[in-house]
This record gives sequence, structure tokens and C-alpha cells, in this order.
Amino acid sequence: MAEIQKLDPTQPQKEINQDFRDLDVEALGEEHINLVFTLGRENFGVDVNIVREIVRVPSFITRVPNAPMYIRGVINLRGTIVPVFDMQLKIGMAGSPLTDEARIVVIAINDVTFGKIVNSVREVLTIYDAQLEVATKLSSAIDRRYVLWVAKPADDRLILLLDVSSLFELDQILEDSE
Repeated sequence: MAEIQKLDPTQPQKEINQDFRDLDVEALGEEHINLVFTLGRENFGVDVNIVREIVRVPSFITRVPNAPMYIRGVINLRGTIVPVFDMQLKIGMAGSPLTDEARIVVIAINDVTFGKIVNSVREVLTIYDAQLEVATKLSSAIDRRYVLWVAKPADDRLILLLDVSSLFELDQILEDSE
């Protein structure tokens, strides 16, 4: 029979997550809240402040003639026409068929709104400065100019934090629209 442990209110109790209690959050630096998603077998993240919404991939995306391969087309999102990019093709990965977990992450920066297809959305994760490394150490097929940081959260994953502005050349788009 299992022994029942009685709690003594005069004695401090051991926390279930002792590591978290001992964590000095201030020493970790500024926090960055990111939406984590997958492309292929890799984890990527973007600042959650630029994410407008996450929607299922519709059964039909209207193709745009003469558009680059990484532009899947456009969708009508509650009356707004939104261009949709295939993230895997845009960053130089091989494309893969869409599954039921695939989503369109709708991003809004300044007056530019667009969607990007990802294989799956995993979580919203807080990442601290102490968990970030410069992306110059990155050795992969992904173009390094699109990656701001490599995050190493406590669970030993690697998350590539994307620079959405350079990825979609938003500075040039904003200049052209003025």
C-alpha cells in the first residue's frame, strides 16, 4: 500500500518544479515571445506580435500567373485578398505535400499582410536573450540572411528565428507602394 505523506505547514515544502523556482529570470535577459512552427523536420519561430491569425489551408488557393514558385497564390480571407507563400520553397528547402496539420500563418507588418504555409503550428514559446545564439554558426541549406537567431530553449530543441522583413523583402515592398 502506498504511504500517504502528511504536510507540515511549519516546514517549507519542496516544489514540484524546483528548477523553475530557482530560475533567475532577470539573469536570462529580455524575453521574446515567438510562434513556433515546423517546416519539414525543423522548428522555426517568428515574433508573435506580427502574427495576425492562423487559418487552415483552404482546399483551393488561386494561382497567380507568372509568379515565382514560392508564391502559392492568393486567398480571400473575410473579404481581404491575401498572398500566400510556401515557406519551404522560399527559404530553400525542398517542398512537401500538405497534410491536415498544415496551416497558413497570416502576418501583418505595417500595411503589408500576407500568409505563409507551414507544416504545423506547435506552440507559443517565451525565449530569453540567454537562449539565443548568432545565426552565423548555422550550417544548413537555409539562406542565413533569413535567420536572425538560433534559440536553444531548455528542452534541447533548436529553433531558427526568422527575419520576416528580409525573408519577404518588405522594405522594398513598402518603398514601392509609396
